[in-house]
Amino acid sequence: MAIVARGLPRSVGRQWAGALIAAAGRLAQMALTLLVASFLIFVALQLAPGNPVDIMLGAKAGDPEAVRRLNEQFHFDQPLLVQYGHWLTGLLHGDLGTSFVFRENVSSLIAARIPTTALLVAYGGVLVLVLGFVTGLVAARAGRTVDTGISVLLSVALATPTYVIAIVLITVFSLYLDWFPVFGSGTGLLGRLHHLTLPAVTLALSSSAAIARVTRAAVKDEERRDHVTTALARGLDPRTVLRRHVVRNALLPITTIAGIVAAGLIAGTVIVENAFGLDGVGSLLVQAITRKDYAVVQSTSILVIAAFLVVNALVDILYGIIDPRTRKGGSR
Repeated sequence: MAIVARGLPRSVGRQWAGALIAAAGRLAQMALTLLVASFLIFVALQLAPGNPVDIMLGAKAGDPEAVRRLNEQFHFDQPLLVQYGHWLTGLLHGDLGTSFVFRENVSSLIAARIPTTALLVAYGGVLVLVLGFVTGLVAARAGRTVDTGISVLLSVALATPTYVIAIVLITVFSLYLDWFPVFGSGTGLLGRLHHLTLPAVTLALSSSAAIARVTRAAVKDEERRDHVTTALARGLDPRTVLRRHVVRNALLPITTIAGIVAAGLIAGTVIVENAFGLDGVGSLLVQAITRKDYAVVQSTSILVIAAFLVVNALVDILYGIIDPRTRKGGSR
């Protein structure tokens, strides 16, 4: 007993040390990814056609003195690596720079628009998980006719571009039925949810179809396994078997596609926010790209990439919760 008592804390300590090392390695990998991505985006912006100084000056673009002042102010007269160093140093100090177009601190611009984008992604994410999982489960458990009908609808949803879905929803539910507003984000929680319903449905429709397909396939595959057949043969309640043996084991592939879909929702806000006139980060990114607003494009792009990385990390954590064997690196 004494040996076991002395060995237990050492084992727990090794587990904690391993977890901390893994977490540190994951954070270092995420930091390196962000660094490389930020540099590639910075270089791509510099190589893109057009001159931000001309855009800022407008009619005064031919004034040499004005051009010189702006080049000095925003370090455009310095080598590319020096410009990137200025931006990176500011980022590490919490300074994202100043927007060339809006003449406002980039941090303030993004912070004012994050709530709209965050609520849109959360609303769309809930719709994706609920609609996708329920539809996939119904298709897997229903008869052949219903299964075929649902599969056809899912194929149509997957094949339809997001902007086409937006046009159809606006035409039907805003212009004809007048159930939802066309533009704006609304005020207050209920007002925002009302304004964001059509954008969230637009964002979620094709993604929920992807979730439904994977759910249907995973549930059907689990229902054919021997332990499920044995449990049913022993007279266990089919609902209990479905919940404990089928759905639980089907969660791993569903979690995988859910992580990919969640990352896709973040990217999809760029199209949806512009289609519905929302004041989110996605619409800000489009405005900044069209006007070559380097500081805004750089910062919003890094924000989107960071969100992708965080989602992937959360998926890995969920894997360990759903099936501890994945956390230990054991075989399935």
